[in-house]
Amino acid sequence: MPKVKPHRTNPSLDMTPMVDLAFLLVTFFMLTTKFAAEEVVVVDTPSSTSDIKLPESNIIRLLIDKDKRVFFGFESDKAKPLLLEKMAAKYGVTFDAKQQKNFANLNSFGVPVQQLGALLSLNTEQRKKVNQPGIPIDSLNNQIIDWVMEARKANQEAIAKPTFIAIKGDNNADVATVKKVIQILQDKNINRFNLITDLENKPVVSR
Repeated sequence: MPKVKPHRTNPSLDMTPMVDLAFLLVTFFMLTTKFAAEEVVVVDTPSSTSDIKLPESNIIRLLIDKDKRVFFGFESDKAKPLLLEKMAAKYGVTFDAKQQKNFANLNSFGVPVQQLGALLSLNTEQRKKVNQPGIPIDSLNNQIIDWVMEARKANQEAIAKPTFIAIKGDNNADVATVKKVIQILQDKNINRFNLITDLENKPVVSR
C-alpha cells in the first residue's frame, strides 16, 4: 500500500511587526540623539589610555589651541542667561535681546568681553569667518577666570548644581600657556578639573 504524502505548505513570515519596530527605533534615536556642537576652533587633542567620561551637562570647557589662544565654553542652558548678565554687570557692557539669544546658542568663543556683543550680532556663518583672538589671560586683564568664576556662581544660582571644569588643549599647544591656565585656576583654589584627551588602546599585559 503506497504511503500518503502530507501536503506541505511553504511557511510565511509576517514582516510587518519587524518593520514597525525598526521605524520606532529610528524615530527614538532621531528624537533623543544630541549632536555635538561645532567648536569655534579645531583642537587636536593628545591621546591617553584614560577612559573616564565627562558629564553631559554643567561643564565649563577651556580650549587652548596651538596659537596660544584660550576659548571658553559653557554647557548649562539654564545658567547661560544669568552668566551673561553677571559678566555684563562686571565689565559695564550691555547686550540686546538678539545678542542674549545668540549667546544661549553659542557653543564656545574666544574674544574679550568688550568685543562679545559685536560677535553675537553676527549670524552663525559670519561668526565662523571671524578670527577670534582668544580670551585675555594676562595678570592685568584676566577675563578667563572671571568667566569661570561667574559661570560657577550662575549655575549654582540657576539650578543649584556644581560645575565641572575641563581643559581641552591642542596636541601642539604651547606648554607654558596650558600651565598658565592651570595656575590661574589653582590661584582661585580650583584644583579639580579634567584634561580632555582622545582614547587610545591600552597596552596588553602579557602573563
